[in-house]
Amino acid sequence: MNVRAVFIDMDGTLLTASNTISHRNREAIYRLINQGIKVFLATGRHYEVTSPYHQEIGLGTPMICLNGAAIHDAGTGRALQMKTVRVNEERFHHLTAETHYNVIIHTPTGLYCKETNEEIDYWTKVGKVQPRYIGDLRAANYQDVLKYSVRTGSPSPELSALFKKEAEVINWNDGFELLAPKVSKWSAIKSLLRASRISPNEVVAIGDGPNDVEMLRRAGTGVAMGNASEEIKAAADFVTGHHENDGLAEFVERYLYQTYGSNVI
Repeated sequence: MNVRAVFIDMDGTLLTASNTISHRNREAIYRLINQGIKVFLATGRHYEVTSPYHQEIGLGTPMICLNGAAIHDAGTGRALQMKTVRVNEERFHHLTAETHYNVIIHTPTGLYCKETNEEIDYWTKVGKVQPRYIGDLRAANYQDVLKYSVRTGSPSPELSALFKKEAEVINWNDGFELLAPKVSKWSAIKSLLRASRISPNEVVAIGDGPNDVEMLRRAGTGVAMGNASEEIKAAADFVTGHHENDGLAEFVERYLYQTYGSNVI
């Protein structure tokens, strides 16, 4: 199978738990690029906290952010594509405002959150952009939502199911996210593949989370990280090592280096 493009998730895949890219992972990506393979980042993060890592690696490809709701140009950061989600705001806030849940709302102009936390503090440090609003979101003046993130602290499929008619739902162990219907990392990947005239069969996708399932299933080769759940692993063609043990580089070194000359995996 020809491999012309590799799409890599960030958290739990490219990055260690300390939000760094290991030397081995970095070198693996460099070698892919030198072999003429296009390397893309496909993440749930917003642009400001994706771009520094994109620049660190020296990628020139567009960035897939917010689980496919946004695609950004590598050079300018300009949004090449944005998909907004619309839910019944009154109902949404009725279900989330009077609880302990934190809610994060991503928009093209920045993020709005019910309260700050360690994760948002990290985003602020790395992205160098403060949240536009912190407090009761019923009083916030935001528009054009790209992603809602509801942090309940535990799996909440009963609550997230209430939004399935309005949005694409991604369930996590600590809550759920809402995107525009039919928006995913894979929908963004398809858009980029069309522009580059690359077939899905020529794609390797690597990830570890529920937001990666569709791209692992749909890409020519789906690779789940060793730290992924069994459900995620079941969606993939290969399972590689843990993200703390350079599982990304392990797969690249084992399958893409050795067989690239014959274009076979």
